[in-house]
Amino acid sequence: MSDSTEKNSLNNYLETQEFYSFRNDYSEGAHPNILNALLQTNFKQQNGYGTDDYSQKAIELLRHKLQNANADIHFVSGGTQANLVVISSILRPYESVIAANTGHIHVHETGAVEATGHKINVVDSKDGKLTPKNIQRVLEEHTDEHMVKPRMVFISNSTEIGTIYKKKELEELFCFCKSNGLLLYLDGARLASALSSQESDLSLPDLSKLVDVFYIGGTKNGALLGEAIVINNDALKLNFRFHLKQKGALLAKGRLLGLQFIELFKENLYFNLAKHANLMAFKLSETIEGLGYKFLTHSSTNQIFPILPNKVIEQLSKKYLFYIWSKIDGEMSAIRLVTSWATEEYAVDSFIKDLESF
Repeated sequence: MSDSTEKNSLNNYLETQEFYSFRNDYSEGAHPNILNALLQTNFKQQNGYGTDDYSQKAIELLRHKLQNANADIHFVSGGTQANLVVISSILRPYESVIAANTGHIHVHETGAVEATGHKINVVDSKDGKLTPKNIQRVLEEHTDEHMVKPRMVFISNSTEIGTIYKKKELEELFCFCKSNGLLLYLDGARLASALSSQESDLSLPDLSKLVDVFYIGGTKNGALLGEAIVINNDALKLNFRFHLKQKGALLAKGRLLGLQFIELFKENLYFNLAKHANLMAFKLSETIEGLGYKFLTHSSTNQIFPILPNKVIEQLSKKYLFYIWSKIDGEMSAIRLVTSWATEEYAVDSFIKDLESF
């Protein structure tokens, strides 16, 4: 593309858009490959409730990518549903789950886990991650039958504040959990972004060895909706479909979920989309850092949290949608900018141009 063409495209974009959203990575619909696949298969009759040909093919494809032929894989509509079904199906009534204070199940799921009768033991974490050390404190505080019994550790990769787990960190966490009779569950809503980070040394096959259960997020990475729950621990597999049905997670038209994961994984679309989202976020963060601004956390994924003057935030809010994440002091606040698989580079360029002008 020539400079003049690119400049005209940017000008046209600025003239036609009232606001551009950096609020989340699910504002757009779905990647065209998925829409085309849904259209092409629309009139083919299939069995229901995840027993269709597409879901079965997707399961075998994911097992191949995971290098784990024994993985149990189930498709559900969203991340909160995945967390609710997994956690409530595993824990006994008196057992609890340990999570960081930023954990999605603690902050953004309307008490879904607590509504099933399970307490969340919250651990303060500046980077959104858990370590054996801060989990140990919870275990030491819960000593007898007068308290809940911690049984599960909940983590996210990437975390709710954009940070990621390195392989060594996950290995240490998994070993600690095994030594202390704990189950390790990983929320993978933004797993694609985490694994595609330039700083990540984890792979999908690693997760089959280092967590008991996790899910592969599609909703925030190009799918219309859908997450793939992967159960590695044989002891947790029995009767899981009963839990899915009871919690309203077993869709009659499960074909819609399976087909999307075929499109995401039959080549390398899943990771290519995440790499684009990360690249757009990196372009933003590189410029913001170059302008002398600091960040709430170090992120190498598609969520960044720059700390900006409130006056600048007010000006940016006239053209862009984003969340004010936390107040730093009377003059400064941290905002959350999220890029997606479909984020236009023109929008990033526009944001950068406006920020540089303040």
